Amino acid sequence: MLLVLDVGNTHTVMGIYEGKKLINHWRLTSRKQTADEVGFMILGLLSASGISKDKINASIYASVVPSLDEMFIDGIKNYVGVSCLMVTQDLETGLKISIKNPAGLGADRLLNAVAGIEKYGAPLIVVDLGTAITLDVISAEGAYIGGTIAPGMELGMESLFSRTAKLPQITLEAPGHYIGGNTTEAIQSGIVYGTVGMVDALLVGIFKELGGPCRVVATGGHASILAEHSGIIKEVDPWLTIEGLRIIYERNRFE
Repeated sequence: MLLVLDVGNTHTVMGIYEGKKLINHWRLTSRKQTADEVGFMILGLLSASGISKDKINASIYASVVPSLDEMFIDGIKNYVGVSCLMVTQDLETGLKISIKNPAGLGADRLLNAVAGIEKYGAPLIVVDLGTAITLDVISAEGAYIGGTIAPGMELGMESLFSRTAKLPQITLEAPGHYIGGNTTEAIQSGIVYGTVGMVDALLVGIFKELGGPCRVVATGGHASILAEHSGIIKEVDPWLTIEGLRIIYERNRFE
């Protein structure tokens, strides 16, 4: 079995693959811990799922938070007993990257592009709704040609709450109407529908630059909320990023 981990700014997604099948997955809070705490956490999740650590024979790891790398890599090595393959652009990804600074492409965006092409073909746009919202564009020729980065919905809420004294904390959900009947609904409307409007507008602009519309797939923690209200996005693949981890591992397992 293959253990995969994708460490983001807010959440860490962990999964277990048996061959190409994702047999379990978890979405955890990304936070500073010791390697021992990470190891015990992973062993606990495996045990609760009825998976012996002895069945894990490989691991691959990607991160956009370098300060957390050592604790995860050491925790996996010391407690699960396998070394982590760290995702970098030195690995064989199978992805042609046609941007000015390929080394600056984040691991999460790389994984989304690799998995997106493998599963959905090209041309393609992958919209990832996490701490940041990224739109990554694959050309008709199958090359990664760039995209956009914008603040995510949680960042929008945090900015409101940290800079205003009287606004209440809210649940991130669509209120069902644009005109909020109270402060909570007004914030929900602004955050959710405002984000949907922004993403749809970006997609329209990208379509124009591509010369026409193409397939769009959403992933990330808030993908379902977006797709429910978007006029363009209809496909959601919540585990696309960790699928990219599995694919890259397979392409490098004999390297």
